[in-house]
Amino acid sequence: MNISLFTKKNTTASIWSGGLTYEYMIFPETANYIDRDFLFRISSATIEKVPSEFTQFLGYHRYLVMLDNDLDIEINKAKKLYEKYEIMEFKSNDDVTSYTKGIDFNWMVSEKINHHKLKITTSKQNCNAEIIVLFSIDTTVIKINEKPYDLKPHDLLVIENPEKENVILDFSNKCLFGILDF
Repeated sequence: MNISLFTKKNTTASIWSGGLTYEYMIFPETANYIDRDFLFRISSATIEKVPSEFTQFLGYHRYLVMLDNDLDIEINKAKKLYEKYEIMEFKSNDDVTSYTKGIDFNWMVSEKINHHKLKITTSKQNCNAEIIVLFSIDTTVIKINEKPYDLKPHDLLVIENPEKENVILDFSNKCLFGILDF
């Protein structure tokens, strides 16, 4: 089992049409965002321009969570409103226009991967997924098999668990909790 911490302060900004994007992780490490050859990518973006057209990616499922605001959005011409921390799921090739400024969490998963899920939790979790994604919404302590990890707001812990060992997680605060099996 390999546990990696990706801190918000160590991410580097890139420009997208509506603001800035901060990549935390791309998997596998040899993948390239431009080539669209990744199995998954975790990032956070600022939406600074209204309206903003989301970048499209053929062949990806996407989870998006607003971290500081509600999200007034149009998906394939249908208007929707997502509350702060509500998980939005869509295909990355959908036509998506945001009418809200703010900061989001973004997890893109290749459609080649059948089993993935994201939720918000504060309760103890017990899982054996191959990849476990833990994103702190606020300052929090996450215990992984009783070992504590201190996270600042918008830090990311990723557990690579190819042997599918049982992992017990305990959260001191609300976090995004994602699982993925290849």
